[in-house]
Amino acid sequence: MKREKGALSRAFSALHLAPFVYLLLIQTEPLQGVNITSPVRLIRGTVGKSALLSVQYSSTSSDKPVVKWQLKRDKPVTVVQSIGTEVIGTLRPDYRDRIRLFENGSLLLSDLQLADEGTYEVEISITDDTFTGEKTINLTVDVPISRPQVLVASTTVLELSEAFTLNCSHENGTKPSYTWLKDGKPLLNDSRMLLSPDQKVLTITRVLMEDDDLYSCVVENPISQGRSLPIKITVYRRSSLYIILSTGGIFLLVTLVTVCACWKPSKKKKRKLEKQNSLEYMDQNDDSLKPEADTLPRSGEQERKNPMALYILKDKDSPEPEEDPAPEPRSATEPGPPGYSVSPAVPGRSPGLIADTHRKKPSV
Repeated sequence: MKREKGALSRAFSALHLAPFVYLLLIQTEPLQGVNITSPVRLIRGTVGKSALLSVQYSSTSSDKPVVKWQLKRDKPVTVVQSIGTEVIGTLRPDYRDRIRLFENGSLLLSDLQLADEGTYEVEISITDDTFTGEKTINLTVDVPISRPQVLVASTTVLELSEAFTLNCSHENGTKPSYTWLKDGKPLLNDSRMLLSPDQKVLTITRVLMEDDDLYSCVVENPISQGRSLPIKITVYRRSSLYIILSTGGIFLLVTLVTVCACWKPSKKKKRKLEKQNSLEYMDQNDDSLKPEADTLPRSGEQERKNPMALYILKDKDSPEPEEDPAPEPRSATEPGPPGYSVSPAVPGRSPGLIADTHRKKPSV
């Protein structure tokens, strides 16, 4: 009985060890498969030109490989499938006349389009081989950058202006990145220099005299680079009065207006002002009467200068006298003065010589 039990235990042990022995035998055999290598993992292509997705495979089999290229998307797109270099099936319309396969499994894409950009995966398998080789290559496709230029509204600006904007513009180019230069050197970190999110637009806030300089921009993408011609920005200095007003004058002005609006004179001062105003008004009236008095000539001087003019002036001012009775006619024999005669004094008139209006010839 003991011998039988020992034989049964040895048999069970052999059955348990059999799978492990089988695995060891498999692992000791050489593995056969396709090994793929690629000199580059990233290829940068240009629109309209060609790109070579280069790979190299090795295999222990002499049979022709089955090659499959596909473009990874949410749903992978088969680019081409072949046995060796002979294409299997029908190519997609967007790849016709643009694809060429090589014996080492490489793929040449001609007349590149922006839609060709992406990650390409190649699978190479041989019937006798146990494993299939795989490799991925990234392809980018871009449009070259055209020469940029700096656009400004004006090349002159006043000091302390609120803002001044420069725009880096170019017609062609994909995936551009922008760099601004001042006098040929990259801009320093300055809180007054503001860049747009894509760094295409440069805004200088509160312009200073030190901003007077040459400005240019550099535009780059994965396949090209362009630099604009420098543009001269001229900053003119403002007057000192403007600087004072812009820095503290406005605050001072607001303060003065507020104080004047809130100030009210006391009653005593108000009465004093009213009295002063009334005195000034009376003085002005007196001064207005003085010219009239100065225009009246002095009687004595006028009489001495021109008695006749004085007579006429006083005649106009005096009330008109009653009409005198007509004088009696003189006889022809009555002698009289030859040219002038003295007239009796008339009330209201000053005595003086008057011309005799009745000249008579002396009698013979």
